[in-house]
Amino acid sequence: MAYADQKAGGNRVVAIAIVAIIHVIIGYAFVSGLAYQYVKKAQEELNVIDVTEPPPPPEEVPPPPPPPESAAPPPPQTTVVVQQPIVRVPVPSPPIRTSDIIPDRQPTIPPAPPAPPAPPAPPAPPAISKKAGPRGDIGRFFGTANYPPSAIRDEAEGRARANLTIGADGRVTGCTITSSSGNSALDDATCRGARRARFTPAQNEAGQPVQSTYPLSVTWQLDR
Repeated sequence: MAYADQKAGGNRVVAIAIVAIIHVIIGYAFVSGLAYQYVKKAQEELNVIDVTEPPPPPEEVPPPPPPPESAAPPPPQTTVVVQQPIVRVPVPSPPIRTSDIIPDRQPTIPPAPPAPPAPPAPPAPPAISKKAGPRGDIGRFFGTANYPPSAIRDEAEGRARANLTIGADGRVTGCTITSSSGNSALDDATCRGARRARFTPAQNEAGQPVQSTYPLSVTWQLDR
C-alpha cells in the first residue's frame, strides 16, 4: 500500500510537470501568435508616409546701409563792409595879424661854416743838376715798322706829345699823353715805343741818379 502510494505520487509529479510544460508551450505559442498577428495587423493598418522636410528658408541678407549723406558745404559768407562817409569840416585859416611896428633888429643870419683846410702842398722835387736824356736814337722805336696797322688802314697821321717818368735806373716807369695825335692807335704806339727806350737818369746836386720826367714828342707820318 505504501509502495502504491509512492508510485502514484511519482506519476502525479510527472503528470503535473508534463501539464506545466504543455501549458508553457501553449502559452508561448499563444503569445507568439497573438503578437505576430497583432504586429502584422498593425503593419497593415499603419500607413507609412515619408515626410520630406522642407528646405530651410533662404537666409535674409539685410540691405546695405544707406551711404552717409555728404555734408552740404556751408553757404558762402558775405561780408558787407559799410564805409562811413567822410565828413570834412572846413577849418578856418588863422587870422593874419598885421602891425605897423617895424622891429629894430633884423634876424641875424648864421655865419657860414669855415672852409676845410687846404691839403698840404706836395714836396718840392729834388734839385736836379743834370737832366735825363735818351740813350742812342730814340726815333728807331717810332719808325715805319712800328706804325700801327689800323692807323695805316685809316691813313691816320699826327703828332703825339707825352710826359715820361724816368726812374733812377733809366727805365720809363710812366707815360701820360698830354696832346693826342687824333688817333688812339698812334697814341698807344707812342707810349709803347717810349717804354722800350732807355735813358740816362737825371742827377741831383750830389751827383746821385734820381727820378725825373722827360717830355716826348713823336710825329707819325706815312711814307708816300
